[in-house]
Amino acid sequence: MSERLLVTGGCGFIGSNFVRLVLQERPDWEVVNLDKLTYAGRLENLQDVADHPKYRFIRGDICDPEAVALAMRGCTLGVNFAAETHVDRSLLGASHFIDTDVKGVMVLLEEARRVGLRRFVQISTDEVYGSIEQGSFTEESVLNPRNPYAASKAGGDRMAYAYWATYGVPVIITRASNNYGPYQYPEKLIPLFITNALRDEPLPLYGDGRNVRDWLYVEDHCRALLFLLEQGQPGEVYNIAGGNERENLEVTRAVLALLGKPDSLIRFVADRPGHDRRYSLDTSKLQRLGWRPQVSFEEGLRRTVRWYVENSWWWQPIKDHDGEFRQYYQLQYGERLA
Repeated sequence: MSERLLVTGGCGFIGSNFVRLVLQERPDWEVVNLDKLTYAGRLENLQDVADHPKYRFIRGDICDPEAVALAMRGCTLGVNFAAETHVDRSLLGASHFIDTDVKGVMVLLEEARRVGLRRFVQISTDEVYGSIEQGSFTEESVLNPRNPYAASKAGGDRMAYAYWATYGVPVIITRASNNYGPYQYPEKLIPLFITNALRDEPLPLYGDGRNVRDWLYVEDHCRALLFLLEQGQPGEVYNIAGGNERENLEVTRAVLALLGKPDSLIRFVADRPGHDRRYSLDTSKLQRLGWRPQVSFEEGLRRTVRWYVENSWWWQPIKDHDGEFRQYYQLQYGERLA
């Protein structure tokens, strides 16, 4: 069945991987990509499909009703990736997070309601649950966000549910664990540490390095989203995770080992405020529908490291010539590394 799919934030890390997957796996579908092109949204992420006959790019902000109406015109499905996503940046200032992650979601939902989208997938995060020392969060667990980023995502998450409960907008909410893979902006742990290590620069590891995250290869995440877009039940929440819980220190050492770099590059630095100790998701609800992650953490990390090694054209300009990145890096790590 032919569909016209609106992807918001499609020039970001997960969004660009999703756009590419849909164009490959659903050749009859049209994809409209609405992206504001903030620091992490880059046209380079989709330059290989820019001229694809089924792909259209529109530059615009999800907080702008006119831009959203233009992009959603004629669409039957929608997936919202557009978000401010980095915890560290939310600690430096939260207002942009509230604008995009809550107000922007409302604008999208209003237009989805007006045009009658058949499905709208809101991308949330495992961080809305907060930290858990033992066990795993289910979709029924209480939300307890502990940083401004997580709180903003919880707001958008619940706004989406409210539009389902109040107006019947066919919303599906997904909460995924930490993603990694190609095209991830080098501020997050894995791409930052890979690119720093390639330059023999220190790897600033927060606290004791024992914080635990469950790592999900981006292609597995995208396949889960495509699956839910077609098979998910409106009004429901679905956890998505890779089943790869690792301490940050273990991940860091694995990156160094793949690059043949010494552990002496690790620099333990002052922890960030309110750093959640462990995230863990129960994904049995999604697995009962038939989805399973396909890429092991070891294989996914090998693919990711290889991509950054072979695509320095993509990340070097960010680290060398992007004043915004250098300002952020200095603000976040300058004193910690001094």
